[in-house]
Amino acid sequence: MFSRIVRSSLPHYRFTRSFSMTSTAPTFKPFTLALIQLGHIGADKSSNLKHAREMILKAAKGDEPRAPKPDLIVLPECFNSPYGHVHFPQYAETIGYTSGQKYDINKSESESVKALSATAKEAGVWLLGGTIPERDTSDGNIYNAATVYSPAGDLVAVHRKVHLFDIDIPGKITFKESETLTGGHSINFFDTEFARIGLGICYDVRFPELAMINARQGCQVLIYPSAFNTTTGPLHWELLQRARAVDNQVFFSMCSPARDLTAGYHAWGHSMVVDPMGKILMEAGHDEDIIFAQIDPTTFKEARAGIPVTTQRRFDVYPDVSKGFMN
Repeated sequence: MFSRIVRSSLPHYRFTRSFSMTSTAPTFKPFTLALIQLGHIGADKSSNLKHAREMILKAAKGDEPRAPKPDLIVLPECFNSPYGHVHFPQYAETIGYTSGQKYDINKSESESVKALSATAKEAGVWLLGGTIPERDTSDGNIYNAATVYSPAGDLVAVHRKVHLFDIDIPGKITFKESETLTGGHSINFFDTEFARIGLGICYDVRFPELAMINARQGCQVLIYPSAFNTTTGPLHWELLQRARAVDNQVFFSMCSPARDLTAGYHAWGHSMVVDPMGKILMEAGHDEDIIFAQIDPTTFKEARAGIPVTTQRRFDVYPDVSKGFMN
């Protein structure tokens, strides 16, 4: 993986993206995806990490005869700490990952990165390790960061949440991540032996440009660790996932924490996997659970052949939002 800087026409902004050494996406092959709707997330980070490890190893066994050992396991947003802008600085860890450079796990300052790396290696699976609060080594800013590990335990990608969750619905919910977090500046994906997978985090799903760019970079699957709440979840959780899947004719998935009504933030749950035609393949309830989905490239190919929007776009009429981000 390496990073490329693309400068926009706007001052004071820069956009980076991580991508593989090859511009060609891997051949899309069938694989098994597991989402861990993690519960029992409390104030003790070590306990959270221990429980996450237990659930990853449980998921890695599969669910025979319904599901074989998964190829990729996903954790939810903010799995190692309580979710809330007041908690982010307290739980923030320094990762120090630079795209394009080999990351030395043994020298990492991040307790969570070390734990996830070891567990991915122990389980022998690809692991999208949900998100953790990350403190940047250069400027001290705090980001909501998703980390990805290979079956060998290598840290291969980091995505910082681009769009911060600042909302105010009178009488229902007010939440401002920007009080302690900074938005990321990169669009990221990672390559496996079975698919190219685009990354986003929760509120990123409301901004279709991110998914469009990933899809036009060759991503066949988009996965967003997320934590919608009990106000926005019933409104838009399913709708947005199905929309992003159909818009881009990709598999789309969001993995949520389990709901805990004793916590300060009540997650919606309902972790979900949607196919390129907008069909829900799997959906959890609101309690802690592990769900498995078989990702079949046939659906991807049939959707794009039968409704060929990928070849019918009119860039002579409107601009291509991915221009400048493609190889």
